[in-house]
Order: sequence, then structure tokens, then C-alpha cells
Amino acid sequence: MSQSRNLEFDLARVLLVDDDPTSRLTLKTVLEAGGYNVDSAASAAEAVGKLDAGEYELVLTDLNMESPDAGRKVIAHARIKDYKPATALITTYQNAKPVASRGSVLIKPEDVPGLLSKVADMISQRATRRLERELRLAGV
Repeated sequence: MSQSRNLEFDLARVLLVDDDPTSRLTLKTVLEAGGYNVDSAASAAEAVGKLDAGEYELVLTDLNMESPDAGRKVIAHARIKDYKPATALITTYQNAKPVASRGSVLIKPEDVPGLLSKVADMISQRATRRLERELRLAGV
């Protein structure tokens, strides 16, 4: 196995869900350039299948895809997974307003450094929560 193939397994896995092909490709490219292993889905149904088939450290989803609440369905499904990925809503609309949803973070990707910083923070916070949970279960 090549060194680059081994490196792929060490990268944080991100599931990016957006029905707009241009936005999806742009965000995927930005996240991969930021050092993440990115899997993408074009619909909530495709995202649910990927969440069931693999594990992700972070799920980024557009809110309004095939239905006005498709993104919320993706977030809800991600949150019931045993591996507990971090979750966030993402929008490419310039004037999007924050969405009231428990624990959701609204990310606007036009600020690339800010996007990458928020992604890194969410993955780090997830890792910390996971470690704390494992230590509690081990009785440490």
C-alpha cells in the first residue's frame, strides 16, 4: 500500500451533503485542500445511506434540498448514530439567516479560512467529547 493511501485513513472523514453540484464540488475541493477526506451526497436519502454504511467525524449539510427540511433529516439521522459525528448546516446563500435548530451551526463557505477553522473546531470538539465518554465508560 502506498504512503498516500495510508495517509487517507488518517484524515478526518467529512460527509458533505448538497443538492447543488457546483456548491458540492467547490466545498469538496476546499475541504480536501484543507486536509479532510470528503465523501459527498446529493440528497438526504443518499446521505442517510452513507451515514449507515460508514463513519464520519463531521456531517455538513445544506438545509433546503429535495424538501425544505431535508438537511434537518440528515442532521437528525447523523445524531442517532453510535459514532456521534459532529453536525452543521451549511449554506451558500449570501444573506442566509441563522437557523434555529438544537446544536446546529450555520456555516457560510464564502469565508474559506473561517470555514476551515469552524470545521477543525467541530472535529476537535467531537474528538474531545468522544474521549471523555470513553474515559467515563472505562471508569477513569
